[in-house]
Amino acid sequence: MKQNSSFSTEHIWCVIPVFNNKNTVKDVVLGCRSYLQKVVVVDDGSADTNISALFSGSDIEVLKHKKNRGKGQAILTALRHIVANGGRFMITIDADGQHYPRDLEKFIPLLQDDETSVIIGCRKFNGKNIPNSSRFGRKLANFWLRVETGVSIDDCQSGFRAYPVKHLLQLNMKGSHYDFEAEVLARAVWAGLYLKTVEIDVWYPEPHMRISNFKPFIDNSRISCMHTRLVGRRLLPFPHRKLVAVHKKQVDFSLMRHPVKLLKKLLKENASPGGLAISAAVGTFFAALPLISMHTLVIAYVATRLHLNKIMALNIQHLCMPPFVPLICIELGYYMRNGQWLTDINLNTVFGQLPARLIEWLLGSLIVAPIAALLTGMIVFGAAQMFRKRISNYEAK
Repeated sequence: MKQNSSFSTEHIWCVIPVFNNKNTVKDVVLGCRSYLQKVVVVDDGSADTNISALFSGSDIEVLKHKKNRGKGQAILTALRHIVANGGRFMITIDADGQHYPRDLEKFIPLLQDDETSVIIGCRKFNGKNIPNSSRFGRKLANFWLRVETGVSIDDCQSGFRAYPVKHLLQLNMKGSHYDFEAEVLARAVWAGLYLKTVEIDVWYPEPHMRISNFKPFIDNSRISCMHTRLVGRRLLPFPHRKLVAVHKKQVDFSLMRHPVKLLKKLLKENASPGGLAISAAVGTFFAALPLISMHTLVIAYVATRLHLNKIMALNIQHLCMPPFVPLICIELGYYMRNGQWLTDINLNTVFGQLPARLIEWLLGSLIVAPIAALLTGMIVFGAAQMFRKRISNYEAK
């Protein structure tokens, strides 16, 4: 990459959001200051100590929220401050000591003359004391990012990131807590930005020494709501506003002349156990709905928009073919409307009263579809995991 002679580390600001991390924040901040001139701490309503007093007499800038507003809002507060002072890049790092300031040296060369990328520090999960919840959360977050954007990275939960500030300010973010970090990557990709990763070290203390501001119930609820919002937006056919020029991938129509190659490509698409499971669940869900003569079209559209495995999604729908699943839905819907089961099934009660049966099919499917989708997804996930283990064992021999 051609280097810009006007580029220097003065264009890079390091941001450390902090909320009740008095034992670690000072070492993190001073460590970052040894690599970058511009370091900003955002005190997000800390009650355990006076953050400003920790850095009195230094050139560390401290911005303060009077009350806790969330990590996302702390980052946005710093972002507005950086833009007002002419900064070009912002690197965020957590205040809990999990990340090593020395890894800033890995980010700085990648920022040179590149304001089209978000760079994520991919944590090496090969050390001690790494919680199983962190491993699972990382895989789940990576999966949802792929569904929402089609982009795969190894660690989209990492808080050690570098952003181009001029684009970040235009992303119209809605999240204000930990959901911000899930939202910002999806919206960045939609806006035409690239996601790059750099490998970083990570430290986790012993479980009894661990201090986390993550509230499992409320923060997971926020993140789940955010992914629901992002998936919903992804399903809409309207284009996203691009902030940078995007080189569109050329569709390889030559595959149409080679059905076997096309099939192999489709089979490999999002073919992880989780990817296959969600593909099966989506196909089952829509197959159970009364989308007469439209099931295949709707499932193909949703699978394409969400980057799912189309072969799985389209073929699993055959499990819901008439008459079994529609009959269950109609019976359930009839019971919901009348308090009793439909026992007189004949041409007149089915076709002569078709509008009523369609309403009952819809009502029943609202219960049957999610249950069937969940069960199908679980079965497919288990089968895929078992198959993957057998392949791994066979290859290991």
